[in-house]
Amino acid sequence: MESKDVVFYFVMKFRYRARDQKGEQFMGVVAASSQEAALQILDRQNLYVTHLGQIGKEPLFKKEIPLFRRISIKEVMFFSRQLSIMFRAQVPLIEAITTIASQTKNAAFREKIFNISEEVEAGTILSQALAKHPDVFSSFYVQMVRRGEALGRLSDVLENLADHLERAYYLKSKVRGAMVYPLFILILAGAVLSLLVIVVLPNLTKILRESGQDLPVVTEVVISLANFYQRWWWLLILVLMGVGILFFRLGKTAQGRRFLHAFMLRIPLFGSLLKMMYISRFGENLSTLISGGVSIVQALDITADIVGNEAYKSIIGQARDEVKQGNQIVGALQKYPSYFPPVFTQMIRAGEQSGKLDTTLLEIVRFYQKEVDRNIDMFLTLLEPLLIAVLGIVVGVLMAAIIIPLYQIISTFGG
Repeated sequence: MESKDVVFYFVMKFRYRARDQKGEQFMGVVAASSQEAALQILDRQNLYVTHLGQIGKEPLFKKEIPLFRRISIKEVMFFSRQLSIMFRAQVPLIEAITTIASQTKNAAFREKIFNISEEVEAGTILSQALAKHPDVFSSFYVQMVRRGEALGRLSDVLENLADHLERAYYLKSKVRGAMVYPLFILILAGAVLSLLVIVVLPNLTKILRESGQDLPVVTEVVISLANFYQRWWWLLILVLMGVGILFFRLGKTAQGRRFLHAFMLRIPLFGSLLKMMYISRFGENLSTLISGGVSIVQALDITADIVGNEAYKSIIGQARDEVKQGNQIVGALQKYPSYFPPVFTQMIRAGEQSGKLDTTLLEIVRFYQKEVDRNIDMFLTLLEPLLIAVLGIVVGVLMAAIIIPLYQIISTFGG
């Protein structure tokens, strides 16, 4: 590893790690007036920065946050697509990987791609180099690349992987997008109601109390709730934070994950949507692996790890054990009709009997992907008027609690 010390006499010094266009790694110190200036200096040196930190105590707000170093499915998809195109164009593998790395904006991903390039250059096959980064490339991804290498169809496999990741990204984005709208509405409604309770209601309450009139029950209830909220709002925030931390801690344990994943599948509407999503993921991954030449036992083992739900993982594990004993996959799946509907298991049975399980699974997957799209649209269609109705009722109760006693006061003085 070489060292390049770029010496300029500015205010601060930064220690950096970077690579050039050939993938060779450098490290050293650069002096500049700011981090942006340091990056510009290194960029003029044709270096791609993978790490840049100020020498000495670094303020907390300048420290690199791991959350923003995460590598998304979309980035892995683009990597696969670009590598497939370059490989098909007969660009040497090492040159292709290095070129993709130099164009990757995510510093964490760029560093991993450069490491893969170094591994391949040292004589390691691509699948083994990818396997050293399981946080980015799943066992499914590695197995498919390995089969592509063995069959001499790496470009086709990478293109199929890119298509697969694109479908997964689309589905994940659509489910996440379905949750953004109601969450935004709830936050906005909470903010408006908080403003009413904290700013408007106290003044109105004072006027109503001074009138000496008996207040309606609904008004007394609203005033009591408003007083509670004004006094204990911090406690409510602490409770919400505590619930969030509890769920987070539960998700870190195997037993907690099983509980949470099973609970999520029981939520009305949302649970059925998740089930279709997991069935679709199971079918597509299993079909892709089997068609790629991976044994059914190994394919089930890999699919269980990446399905994303502990309940489904357990059932798929049982199916794997059944296959090991010489039985069919459907034997384990049909024991759980609430997770795998009878239509799905019947199709699996037909696919196993005909010897065309991968093709049958793809047909099922296409059906469930359409169902997921349709159900998400239906979920949003139902949710919008439901939220409007709930918010309308809440606002109506608040208005009634204010207007009724004011009307009584006006009637009394008017009379």
